[in-house]
Amino acid sequence: MKILEAVVMGGILLSPCAPAPAQWMNLHTQGVPRKADGKPNLSAPAPKTADGKPDFSGLWQSTERKYVDNLASDTGQPPSLPWADAFYKKIKASNGAGRPQERCLPHGVTDYDSLPMPWRIVQTPSNIVILYEAYNHYRQIFMDGRALPKDPQPTWMGYSVGKFEGDTLVVESNGFNDETWLDDDGHPHTEALRVTERFRRPDFGHISLQLIVDDPKAYSKPWGATVPLGLLVDDELIENICENEKDLGHIIGK
Repeated sequence: MKILEAVVMGGILLSPCAPAPAQWMNLHTQGVPRKADGKPNLSAPAPKTADGKPDFSGLWQSTERKYVDNLASDTGQPPSLPWADAFYKKIKASNGAGRPQERCLPHGVTDYDSLPMPWRIVQTPSNIVILYEAYNHYRQIFMDGRALPKDPQPTWMGYSVGKFEGDTLVVESNGFNDETWLDDDGHPHTEALRVTERFRRPDFGHISLQLIVDDPKAYSKPWGATVPLGLLVDDELIENICENEKDLGHIIGK
């Protein structure tokens, strides 16, 4: 049974991280600067919206697998409180058994941000929507000047508000439930979690996304990582459904 579980779990971990096949044949994304040979010029200047703000619209994907495996891979283990450290060590000792995705449950915001699987940013002046290919989930970032809720009903993706600081899009999020992990490695969080994301688009084909985790009930101080994102050109999102009757628990008979 342990061998079967390891094989199945390996398939579950690897399959969502494999490059997605193109859904549309011979797709030619409009508005992408091209070189003389027709290839996209990803080092061209970053686009602007009509009001002069950086335009983050596009199909993006993390280009560095290590951050979904371990968000703290560059800085060593985060400043965990004793219970969070014990939880993490238990997950590591069990080779990741019990991860939410085994039961078709969502990734969290930081996990989605660093997952090497496509997600689309749709930017408008009052609202930014993120469409995740993984499990067909979505997220809203409100840009209308509202404040974060003070006593929110906890949700999987939380509540997000954004603003521009120069050319950097700063997104603050709270109101998370405690059912997700911060990364696939098993770093936990509580409902006190607050996530700050800082998006910078230095050129047409790249985003630098700084993630800051602030959860005083799980960690003694804020910590995080800077995740590189790459633009996916001539491609599109495809349907990606997690079927409850085919999750790990049903497959191995738990």
